[in-house]
Amino acid sequence: MTPTRATFSRRGFLGLAAAAGAVPALAACSPSASSGGGGGGAVKFWDMPWGTPAYNDAAKKITEAYAPSGSNLKASYQIIQWNNFYQTYSSAIASKTGPAVSTGGGFQAFQFEQQGAIAYADNVIDALKKNGQFDDFLPGVLDPFKSDKGYIAVPWQLDMRVMWYRKSLFDKAGVAPPTDWPSVLEAGKALKKIGVVGFATGAGSGNFFANHVVIQMMLNNGGGVWTPDGQVDVMNDRNLEATEFMYELVSNGIIDPAAVSYTNDNLQAQWKSKKAAYGSYAAGLDNSIGDTSGDLLVAPVLAGPHGDKATLVFPNNIMMYKNTPSQASSEAFLVYYMGQLKQYWQQKLLGGLPVFKSITELPEFVGNANNVKVIKDWQPIAKTFAARGAALSANDAVLDGGQAINQFAQTVITGKGDAKSALKAFEDGLKSAIKS
Repeated sequence: MTPTRATFSRRGFLGLAAAAGAVPALAACSPSASSGGGGGGAVKFWDMPWGTPAYNDAAKKITEAYAPSGSNLKASYQIIQWNNFYQTYSSAIASKTGPAVSTGGGFQAFQFEQQGAIAYADNVIDALKKNGQFDDFLPGVLDPFKSDKGYIAVPWQLDMRVMWYRKSLFDKAGVAPPTDWPSVLEAGKALKKIGVVGFATGAGSGNFFANHVVIQMMLNNGGGVWTPDGQVDVMNDRNLEATEFMYELVSNGIIDPAAVSYTNDNLQAQWKSKKAAYGSYAAGLDNSIGDTSGDLLVAPVLAGPHGDKATLVFPNNIMMYKNTPSQASSEAFLVYYMGQLKQYWQQKLLGGLPVFKSITELPEFVGNANNVKVIKDWQPIAKTFAARGAALSANDAVLDGGQAINQFAQTVITGKGDAKSALKAFEDGLKSAIKS
């Protein structure tokens, strides 16, 4: 998975308000059919381009190799492109021509669950308990998908934000990798003196890393956008403290003034050309830019001012739909598919992190020391957009897919106004989007 896809692919595509409005209109122009979820006596599995074409080739082989038992149906495989993928899914679901099982955007299951289209995965979870895979899940990865009605989806890979650093640049600047916020500031000032960026990010077209790092720093301070029960709570003291710290980085020239216009390609180029010394990025940055020198390393976990340690994670997931030729067949296929996931990491076809401990122990995975450090140090402290609660909801799609967070991140990394006014505008924009 390329970093651009890693960032875009798990996004909440449009936000709930746009999503809710799109379905009826699309349904009106969709062909009426009842072949949803299956075709030719098979469960339809829709999958996204999570990496190079080699990934989809492997996924197709895994799907077509499925040999169901008893009366369960076989499975068919179809690639759905990221371009306009929300419209593709919503139109197909509305016309009952959609998949029975799919991957997709990170909050997709929550949006369609709210519309009554998702089949809960409790039977799949029970089957994973029986075959031992339930106990193989990394800590906490299932929690975001548990609702009072059942499991909304099943996680299969993780898109995590971690801090990276260039050892050679830190050595040149004479500072150690940061372990807390004061040392981020100290290192940033020293790195600026040698002409490199001490806190790399970007908010240009299609680049959402600035959106993510402002939330990441809130979580790292024990904050978060929501109350534990999911109500908007942007203006809390911990968020304000985190935002003020970001403004301090900007005022000291530690965040690149041009970062607001940096696309993901621009940001990658900074890392590759050794212009970026420290910053937040997806796990797998070294592989993404082809740097096997051992100079680009996963940084130590940061401690916030009050001792909090946390980072941001987007758990990509597989969901099932009510419109299926056989719910039992959908469930049986998904259980089978979860058992085949290791093949993607064995063949090094995915940039995301696995959800199973056994995959993190594969030689192909542990051969990269950065992978090991991410799983050991960062995964146990990872939190979703739902923090300070646990379970995700459709409102997280509104947060992730809306303009409020884009505008907030751009305001912060350009240092416009002040932290309190930036947070207030963020809160107002988020509340407005949720109400609409």
